[in-house]
Amino acid sequence: MSEPREERYTHGLSRRELLKLIGMASGMVITGPISAHGGLGSLWRRQPVVPVDEWHKGVCRFCGTGCGVMIGVKDGRIVDVKGDEYAHNKGRLCIKGILNRDILYTSDRALYPMIRHNGELKRATWDEAMELIVARFQEAIQQYGPDSVAFYGSGQLFTEESYTANKLFKAGIGTNNVEGNPRLCMASAAVGYLSVFGKDEPAGCYEDIDHADCFFITGSNTADCHPIIWERVMDRKRAHPETYLIVVDPRRTRTAKHADLHLPIYPGTDVALYNAMIHEFIRLGRIDQEMVQEYLTFRRGEETVTFEALRAHVQKYSPERVADLCGVPADLIRQAAYRFATARATMSLWTMGINQQSQGTAANRLLNAMHLLTGHFGRPGATSFSITGQPNAGGGVRDTGALAHALPNSRLVTNPEHRAEMEKLWGVPPGTINPKPGYHTIALFQAMERGDVKCVLCFCTNPGQSLPNVERYREAIRNTFFVAVDAFHPTRTTELASVVLPAAMWTEKEGVFSQSERRYHYVPKLVDPPGEARSDLEILVDFAVRMGYGDLIRARTPKEVWDEWRQISAHSPYNFAGITYERLKKERGILWPCPTEEHPGTRRRYLPGEDPMAQGNRRFDFYGRPDGRAVVWLHDQEPFQDPTDAEYPLILSTGRIYEHWHTMTITGKVPALRSVHPEWLMIHPLDAAEYGIQDGMEVIVKSRRGEQSFRAWITEEVRPGVVFTTFHSAKRLVNRTTADIVDPFSKQPEFKRCAVSVRPQEGSETAYEG
Repeated sequence: MSEPREERYTHGLSRRELLKLIGMASGMVITGPISAHGGLGSLWRRQPVVPVDEWHKGVCRFCGTGCGVMIGVKDGRIVDVKGDEYAHNKGRLCIKGILNRDILYTSDRALYPMIRHNGELKRATWDEAMELIVARFQEAIQQYGPDSVAFYGSGQLFTEESYTANKLFKAGIGTNNVEGNPRLCMASAAVGYLSVFGKDEPAGCYEDIDHADCFFITGSNTADCHPIIWERVMDRKRAHPETYLIVVDPRRTRTAKHADLHLPIYPGTDVALYNAMIHEFIRLGRIDQEMVQEYLTFRRGEETVTFEALRAHVQKYSPERVADLCGVPADLIRQAAYRFATARATMSLWTMGINQQSQGTAANRLLNAMHLLTGHFGRPGATSFSITGQPNAGGGVRDTGALAHALPNSRLVTNPEHRAEMEKLWGVPPGTINPKPGYHTIALFQAMERGDVKCVLCFCTNPGQSLPNVERYREAIRNTFFVAVDAFHPTRTTELASVVLPAAMWTEKEGVFSQSERRYHYVPKLVDPPGEARSDLEILVDFAVRMGYGDLIRARTPKEVWDEWRQISAHSPYNFAGITYERLKKERGILWPCPTEEHPGTRRRYLPGEDPMAQGNRRFDFYGRPDGRAVVWLHDQEPFQDPTDAEYPLILSTGRIYEHWHTMTITGKVPALRSVHPEWLMIHPLDAAEYGIQDGMEVIVKSRRGEQSFRAWITEEVRPGVVFTTFHSAKRLVNRTTADIVDPFSKQPEFKRCAVSVRPQEGSETAYEG
C-alpha cells in the first residue's frame, strides 16, 4: 500500500528522515519548500555561513525539552540559530529548533491593536483598545462581581508574565478564574506528582537518561515530539546495547519501531496495564520491602490502607485478565514487568498520551507507584519522569500556581494557611484571596457559554482550535468580551475575539523559561518586535495600572518580577532564591531547588545530602508529605465515558508530528514547513477495507459531538480499531469530534480517546496522488 506521508526523494531518504538528519547536523539551511517532486533547489543543501554580528546564548521557543541555542544577530534581526554545545542538548537541535531563526519574520504577525466593530476587526490605537478593555472589565466586576472576569494563559508565556497575571487576578481583582492551556496538557502529571509526593514536578533529571539500563516509554512518541531527549536515549542505547527499551503506544510510531518490546495498548486502558504490572512485581517478589515499610503509605480514595490491600487489589488485574481489554498479550505484559523490575535502573518517560485521559491522574499515580514499589527511584537512572509539552508550562504555570485551584509553589486556594501565607507575601489584607477555586478550563468556557463569565483576557494560546468539542466553545468565545493577545493574526481564536492585541515573542522580549527537568533558563531580548507589538508583561502591567492595581503590581520589568518571584519561592520547598538573572545570563540554566547564589542546583529531589530541602540522613525525605511518606494510590480501570458501539465503532486518538507544533500558529507559516500538511487520518488496512476507504480518499470522521473531513492514510502504523490524526491543522479541526470529558481530579480533557465512525466523503472516489 502507498504511504503518502513518507514520500521518497531522489537520494533515497524520506522527507521525514531527511528532516531529522538535517536537524542533527550543523551548518545546514533550507533553500525552499520541501517537495518530493522538485529538483535540487527543493532539497536541503549546505550554503555559505550567514554573516553574523553577534552570538547570544538563549533557549528554544518550542517544546518542554528546553534546548540551549546560540542566536546570531545582524543588523537588528535574528539571522541564524544553532545548538549550544555547552547546554544539556550538546549542540543538537531538531528542525523546529533550527527554524527558530525564521519564526519572528512570518507574514502573519499581529502588528497593531484591533477592535471588533459591526462584526469586523478594525485597527485601533493602544489607548483606544486598553480603555475599552478596562471599561468592560470594570463594568462586569461592578455589576456581576469579580468572578465574572477571567484570565486564560499559556505555558508559552515567560514566568514573569504568568506570575504577574496570577498575582493581579487573585490578590487584586479577587477572582481565582486564572487558567491556561497547561490544563490541557500537564494537569494530570501535576496532580499525580502533588498527590504522591506532596509537591509537583519530576524528582529526576535528564542526566538520569545516561545511567538507565531500562526505559519504559509510555504515552509518548518521544522520537517525534521530543527528539533531542530521544537522541539522548539513543546515545545510551548505542553506548550500552544491552539497554532495554519498552514502548507502550497504540501506534507503531518511530519510537515504537526502535523498541525491544512494544505494547500496542488500546487508548485509555493504561490503569489496567499498570495494575497488571504491579501484580507481576508482587508475584515475582520484586517489591522493595524497605520502601514499603519505611517510606510509603497506601491510599484508596480517602481511606488509608496497607500493602496487603494493594496485593489483594491487583489480583483482579493479572495479565491474563487485562489482555483483551488492553489489546496486549499477557506474555508481553509479563515481559515488560520483568524487565522493568529486574533492571539495575529503570527510567519511565511519558507525556500527553498518559495525561490526556479521563483517568490521567490515576495513570500518573500508578506510574509513580511502579517506581516506588520496585525501588527504581532516587538513584542515577532510576526515576519517573513526565516530559513537559510547552517551553514553560512547569515554571510559568505549575510553579507560579497560575491555575484556578492553585497558589504559588504547590499551595492551594482551599487551604486557609496557604492563602494566609500568600496574602502576607503579596502584602494584601487577610481574606483578600477567595477561598473558592475558580473555573477550570472546560468549566470556564462553559461559564462563558452560560454568560456567567463576561470578560476574558487570553494570552499566547489558541483555544478556538485547541479545546475539545471546539465548536461549542468557539460559540462561547464569540458571545463573550474576549481579548486575544497574540503574536499572530489571524488564528482560529483571534478571528472570534472582541479585541486583538499584538504581542512580542521569544527574543523580542526577555524572561525565564523552565523545562521538564526543573531547569530555569534565560531568554534575552535581542531584537525589537514588529509594528506596535508589546511584550505580554508590558500589556499586563498597563492593564493592572489602568484597573487601579498599580500599588500591587510594583515589579514592572522582567528582572524586577523575577527578583520578587524568587524571593517568594524562598518561603517554600521550591526555593530557587539563588537563581538570579546574573547567574542565568552566564550559566546554561540551573535546576531548582537552589536556595543560595552559591548552590549549584539540584539534580535529584528528596535525597538528603543532594536536595537542600531534604533533612536527616535516611534514604529519602519526602518532605512534601506530612508523614514524610510518598503515597501509593489504589485505582481501578473505570468504564469508558465515550464508548464504542455499532454507530461509533472506532477509537480516535490525536497527537503531533515531528515537523509541526501545537496549532501551527508558529510553524504553519514558516516557509520551510509550509508544504508539510498534516491533514490525514491514519487508518488500518482492515478497517479501511471494512468501510470502503481507499488510500488518499477524503473521509468523514464523525463522533457524538461533530464531524470533520480528512484524507485517508492507510497504514499498519495504527492497530485495527484505532484511527489517528494530529491536532495541528487549522483547516481540519479534529477537535470538532473530541470529547470534553475531564479527569475527575485534574480536570484535564480526554483528547486521546473518543468513539467515532469513518466513512468515505460523498464524491470522493479516487486515491490522492500528490
